[in-house]
Amino acid sequence: MQLKIAKTVLTVAGSDSSGGAGIQADLKTFAAFGTFGTSVVASVTSQNSFGVNSAFDLPATVVEDQLRALFADRKPSAVKTGMLGNEAIVERVAGCLARHKVKKLVVDPVARSSSGKTLLSKKGVQALKEKLLPLALLTTPNLREAEILSGVRIVRPADRTKAARAILKTGVKSVLIKGGHAKGKPDDFFFDGREILLFEGERLTAEDLHGTGCVLSAAIAAGLALGCDLVSAVRRAKEFIGQSIAGGVLTGGGVPSVEPLARLYKDAERWELYKRVSTAAETLKANRIGDLIPEVQSNLVAALDGARGHEDVIGFPGRLVRNGADVAIIAPPCFGASRHVANIVLTAMQFDPSRRAVMNIKYDDRLLAICKRMKLKIAAFDRADEPKGVKVKEGSSLEWGTAKAIRDRGYVPDIVYDKGGMGKEEMIRVIAEDVETLVDRILRIHRLYSRNVW
Repeated sequence: MQLKIAKTVLTVAGSDSSGGAGIQADLKTFAAFGTFGTSVVASVTSQNSFGVNSAFDLPATVVEDQLRALFADRKPSAVKTGMLGNEAIVERVAGCLARHKVKKLVVDPVARSSSGKTLLSKKGVQALKEKLLPLALLTTPNLREAEILSGVRIVRPADRTKAARAILKTGVKSVLIKGGHAKGKPDDFFFDGREILLFEGERLTAEDLHGTGCVLSAAIAAGLALGCDLVSAVRRAKEFIGQSIAGGVLTGGGVPSVEPLARLYKDAERWELYKRVSTAAETLKANRIGDLIPEVQSNLVAALDGARGHEDVIGFPGRLVRNGADVAIIAPPCFGASRHVANIVLTAMQFDPSRRAVMNIKYDDRLLAICKRMKLKIAAFDRADEPKGVKVKEGSSLEWGTAKAIRDRGYVPDIVYDKGGMGKEEMIRVIAEDVETLVDRILRIHRLYSRNVW
């Protein structure tokens, strides 16, 4: 077997016992990019989701021994540094990286924890400016760290340029001042002495998550290791940190942490849901449920956990089409394929996030009677009550109708139906926790309907 030669990325940083930042977050980030992470521990912190309790800096000689061992084997494709603790460690790290002529170096100038704990001594900050930054391709300070490195107080957006110019005087080739702690949008400011770029972002959570700075700098280093130019690496890392924040997790009673593997988990969840929905449709097809399909045809949709929009809901582009008693599947399922039925599941999830699968079937008094016989919870809405603003907005009727039916009942029912309106076919929607429960429910309805039991 021919073994693949890995792109290795080295992190020199502190160990975070909570797993949300530091070495632990860096290694997960490297793995998410398909690179192989190596690590040198500079300091050991005792912390949890509430903050840092204490930090123990390793002897500088031990840090240097770790670096020597790695460089004696193979030079990494890129390096990032994080928490370094003190000036002795900074000097040993800088000396080693200089000897080995490391070009793709990203320095995250970690000085204080978000809970206020000092993570780099004052002499360490000075050593970082004099010894380490001159070797770096990029440094990624947050607003407070940029003020410490530059001596410039950042109050207005224009102050970022002054601060960046001052930091560039240390010899670092470029600066990315992160905007996560700023008011308003978390835009990141990039300056290399020639070009100013603003990497825009959206604030996805009300609070700052633990580990964002570590993950962003690690993602940039991974991008550089893979051959991206610096701007492309920053842009890719910015997208990555957004996904990691959106996939953030609660690991304790304090601040949530970013999840660098969120994208991989989400991709795996998408593939698994694709297989389950495909199986569900084939099961319905095999059971010839064509007599349940309405004139506008049916769609079967299922949503990812925490779905936010149509792109997080999988359905069938050509719908499930009736052909007598048979059902034709025009095209395989894909995410974003359904709008109308997807609106139903997304609305239901706003009230109960566990209700993540929906299928529409035709309206028939007998079918409604069967649903009652099955002791399913039933709710309805009347299209005549639909506000004018809703009627003129494409795709919003089902959001309004589903929400109204749920509010009227006080919970998410198993069945939501309406008797149609001008140009609108009457319809029953079956709601379930997952696609397997949904299919089981549809098949039970079909069996009773075909046996004329209601």
